[in-house]
Amino acid sequence: MPNRSRSSNNSPAAAASAGLVRPRSSTERHRARDGMAVSRRDGHLVATRADTSLARIWNSAWMLLVLANLFWAGNIIVGRAILGPVPPVALSFWRWTGAFAVAFWFAWPHLKNDWRVLLAHWKIMLVLAATGMAFFNMVAYVGLAGTTALNVLLLQSSVPLVVTVLAFAFFNERPSAWQLGAVAISLSGVAFVVAHGSVSALRAFHFFRADVWIMASVVIYGCYIVLLRRRPEVHPLSFMLAAAGVSAVMMAPFYAWDLSRGLRIVNNWQDYGGIVYMAVFPSFISYLLFNRGVQLIGSVRAGQSTHLMPIFGSVMAVMFLGESFHLYHLIGVVLIGTGILLAQLKARPSSS
Repeated sequence: MPNRSRSSNNSPAAAASAGLVRPRSSTERHRARDGMAVSRRDGHLVATRADTSLARIWNSAWMLLVLANLFWAGNIIVGRAILGPVPPVALSFWRWTGAFAVAFWFAWPHLKNDWRVLLAHWKIMLVLAATGMAFFNMVAYVGLAGTTALNVLLLQSSVPLVVTVLAFAFFNERPSAWQLGAVAISLSGVAFVVAHGSVSALRAFHFFRADVWIMASVVIYGCYIVLLRRRPEVHPLSFMLAAAGVSAVMMAPFYAWDLSRGLRIVNNWQDYGGIVYMAVFPSFISYLLFNRGVQLIGSVRAGQSTHLMPIFGSVMAVMFLGESFHLYHLIGVVLIGTGILLAQLKARPSSS
């Protein structure tokens, strides 16, 4: 059972223990009461006007999860656009190498304090890096290159169900009938959107070999979501940097094998631009936000947020691909939103 004090306590003491807020002196506390934030520069206290907007976002699980899934939806669109000229293994390798480079600039000061803790928990770090980043992405990109958008959206929308099953299998976390019903409602909304409101489209669903890869990636990622509760107690940026670095190292032998077979990236600025987007937004930012969301509300409830990806993907298709917005989009949004809302209203304390 997850630790409630880790995930749901947003008090200053909990924030300080998480490494997000440094314990303040009496002078700092006095100035903070006047709406001033106090920091140290060259050994001296410097008071500036407090800005709590970022703190509010950091402690709002669903704001973080919405943004994470928005960027992940963009990852699907960009991935389908550049796969082909960019081999799946190369895309995964450079995505996490780029994410490591971006995270390094922000995380290095924290890593100097956290590296001993990370090293002491090297086993779970290897598991999380493999399931959440390296092999999940590589397997997903292999499948994405060989199946239809309808199949991808339908299969990836099963993430909340997979997370529910794995949470029970790994930690004996029993879902309530209400939670299962909420997931079913959201899942029906996803199916309605990807089927364009047509039952015949669902009946015409064909299962391709590439779909096996997509489903495998869903199971792998489900393991990551469930096991996040076991991650070491370090600063989020330290964890992100270490996981991205380990993922890039894991992908290196597969990338070298591809290069030996002549599978290289075609020189195209659009493809490189797509890789940069994947490294910054779906990788560094989305994973940082999603990891925090799981910490706040638990793996099962956070996992249900992945139902938002088909909705965001549909909107992006309208904006960037010139597709039209139809009534089935609106119905799907209502169903998905209803399922997510019901899951939050009736969430059991143990899910956090």
